[in-house]
Order: sequence, then C-alpha cells, then structure tokens
Amino acid sequence: GAPLREGVARALADPLFRRLLAVFVVNGTASAIPATLVLFFVADVLDAGNRQGLFLALYFVAGAAGMPLWVRASARFGKVRAWLAAMALAIVAFVWAALLGPGDVAAFALICVLSGLALGADLALPPSLLADVVGRHGRMEATGAYFGLWTLATKLNLALAAGLALPLLAWLGYAPGTRDTDELAALAFVYAAVPCLLKAAAALTLVRFDARWRSAK
Repeated sequence: GAPLREGVARALADPLFRRLLAVFVVNGTASAIPATLVLFFVADVLDAGNRQGLFLALYFVAGAAGMPLWVRASARFGKVRAWLAAMALAIVAFVWAALLGPGDVAAFALICVLSGLALGADLALPPSLLADVVGRHGRMEATGAYFGLWTLATKLNLALAAGLALPLLAWLGYAPGTRDTDELAALAFVYAAVPCLLKAAAALTLVRFDARWRSAK
C-alpha cells in the first residue's frame, strides 16, 4: 500500500542508511561466497571431504563464542571500530586459504576458528548500527521499511554470492571433483581471495559511513 511505499522511499532516501546497507550487502556477499563453495573447497582442494562437518562446526561455534567479545569491544571502542577490526581479522585469517592444498587440515581448522571469531561481529554489530541509524529520527513510522529492506538484503547476499561465484568458477573452467591443478587454483582463488577483496571494499565503505555518521551527529 501507499504507507509501505512511502516508508521504503523514505528509508532509501536516507544517505546514512544507504551507506550502511551497502556495507551490509558487500560484507554479507563476502561471507556468503565461502559458504556457497566450502564443500567443494574441502573435498577438492583439501581432499578432506570427510572433515566437512568438523570445519563447519568449528566456524559456527567460534562465531557464537565471538559475539560477546565483539559486543564488549564495541562498548569500549565503538561499534564501527569493532566491526572494522573484525573485518581486518577475517581478511588476515582467511586469505591464507587460497594457498592451501591437499592435507592442510590443521591450517584450515585454524582459519575456520579465526574467521569464525570474526563472524561474531557480523552477527552482533550490524543490527545494532541499524537500530542507531533508525533511532536517530525519533519517529517509528518508517522503522518497518528499514528493517524490511535489511531483511531483503540478507536474502540478496546469498543470491549475489551464488550469482557471482558459480559463473566465475565455470568461466575459469572448474568442475566439481577435478584434480586439475589450474582448476583447483581457480577454486581456491574464488573461495578465498575474492571474498577478502569484497571484505576490504566493505571496510572502506564502512569508513565512509562512519565519517558521514560523525558529521550527522
């Protein structure tokens, strides 16, 4: 109806919200690409298909454990700084996955734990920043539109990740189950390097958001 359209238009006209939403989408896509490709990576690059459940458990348990740590860090240093630190940790930890090969199980387990800790910030801090952006207006009529667009962006992240990663892999010649060195290198690149590049872009966008946020206060 008209109120919904007006709410969506008002939310999208908010420059702070647009910047934060851009950070969320780019960062979320960076996280969703490995989630889309992890089973291929573990089976073909690491040759450890029987360990897939272990790696996923390490990642998500570390993510849950990291959430309260990032909440405390955000209270001390600010939400943006804490989220930027988590993005930096994710990049520094995860980029090494591009260099792994058959049997590098212990190294990948460590990467899963460190990048999982960084995931805790992605879970805890963006919704809190969104609440700050919405709350600064002191009115609630557009709140549903803000959070509705945010939820839509969450779904969009998964679609963007699949729509980017799978065609790129096909273009690079990768096929599941391959033992070809070049194809495995392509998989490792798309699995690890591409998300780190996107995460760096998200961090730069977050810095711009923070500058706009400070000037708006």
